[in-house]
Amino acid sequence: MTGPVRKWLLAYAVAAVVFAGVDVVWISTVANKLYQGQISHLLAPRVNGLGAVLFYLVYVIGIVHFGIRPNDPVATFRSRVGAAALFGLFTYATWALTAFAILKDFPALVAVTDILWGAAVCGAVTALTALLMRLGKPVARGKQAD
Repeated sequence: MTGPVRKWLLAYAVAAVVFAGVDVVWISTVANKLYQGQISHLLAPRVNGLGAVLFYLVYVIGIVHFGIRPNDPVATFRSRVGAAALFGLFTYATWALTAFAILKDFPALVAVTDILWGAAVCGAVTALTALLMRLGKPVARGKQAD
């Protein structure tokens, strides 16, 4: 396995653990209460485990590709976090605004909360992953950052 592939897979693993941990806290402390209070009539009796696992597996690819960019030696910490926040904003907005547009009585509060969460969580996961991997360091003269 080449160095860049290994670095990308490491970034994926770190981001997956960070994202899962942060998202579990969010879901258990904020989202569940919000969803129960606002859209309980739309919720399934149980979480679809396969759907949840597939979401995390695919979504973390997007965070690594668009935000963390572990093999981009010139990306700064700020550009990584900013790109990740935009990725989260656009992807969560796709779901939330589609639901708002087509589901009967889907509350704007849920849509806005989800969109803001998407931007925040992707930025935070990227920041934590980049810090743990020490990405976004200034490039020394004539050298590339690790």
